[in-house]
Amino acid sequence: MTQWVYNFGGEKTDGRAEMKNLLGGKGANLAEMASLGLPVPPGFTVTTDVCTYYYAHDKEYPEALENQVESSLKNIEKAVGALFGDVNNPLLVSVRSGARVSMPGMMDTVLNLGLNDETVQALAKNSGNERFAYDSYRRFIQMYSDVVLGIDHHLFEDVIDSYKRGLDLKEDTQIDAEGWQEIIRQYKDVVEDEIGTPFPQDPKAQLWGAISAVFESWDVSRARTYRQIHDIPEEWGTAVNVQAMVFGNMGDDCATGVAFTRDPSTGENIFYGEYLVNAQGEDVVAGIRTPQSLTIAGKEKEGSNLPAMEEVMPDVFKQLCEVRETLEQHYKDMQDIEFT
Repeated sequence: MTQWVYNFGGEKTDGRAEMKNLLGGKGANLAEMASLGLPVPPGFTVTTDVCTYYYAHDKEYPEALENQVESSLKNIEKAVGALFGDVNNPLLVSVRSGARVSMPGMMDTVLNLGLNDETVQALAKNSGNERFAYDSYRRFIQMYSDVVLGIDHHLFEDVIDSYKRGLDLKEDTQIDAEGWQEIIRQYKDVVEDEIGTPFPQDPKAQLWGAISAVFESWDVSRARTYRQIHDIPEEWGTAVNVQAMVFGNMGDDCATGVAFTRDPSTGENIFYGEYLVNAQGEDVVAGIRTPQSLTIAGKEKEGSNLPAMEEVMPDVFKQLCEVRETLEQHYKDMQDIEFT
């Protein structure tokens, strides 16, 4: 039987770096890093072959795919100790695209998938942080509505901007749990007004909606144009990576960021990167807040007053430096890293 799904992290890793044609660049490297013993959250990759099949069979999936996805979800559940869709201890996942070669800004991402009106209450209770839980839920509604339901993201940004203006707030981080709950209510109204049905509450339906949206994103006009400019064959397709969530938005002792193992402009052997406190990965990409330098040297070079990770999170910075060393020694080349 054809293997359509490959696991990484936890107790089982199926792929390796050389399998980029099948697993996409992100999936292959996640598998490789898991095999190296790096702290990669467990997950699975739906292969590029599924994308090819999807377009060759009038957007239908291979018969065995659903059972393979279910089996791989169980592997994540076992590794994390949470259950997908459970109202007491829910597993939440991210869904990301991953073509053979990087296509920056072209493909889609959904974070915090698995949240609904019930599981968000469990997240609030289990984390002891109600604000974090409802912030995560509103992020999910906004991303899913944009990527999967095709609703203009500006409609949601207008809701937040209007709410902040009403209370004279400058930053999203100033919005409390009650504020996010009110914004979520307004978000749901936007969804129902735009598509005529409520925001989907079934986590399994959410997951398959997101997987299909990633495959659909391979064929949107911006992706087609990018492929033409960069000579990327249409038949390559994209993979889908489903991975257990790690939260950078749980408070001021959490962060997310990007880094290069060397200066990407000069190749100089210095750790180069930036991070955001109390944020999720898409915040870094979106540029909605000013990021902070990883290193003291980087902070001084930029003339920034914001503290470097090296200063305020020295233990985490040390772990990142160890990851940097491991990756450069293994790949024998400069690497870029996304971390939370």
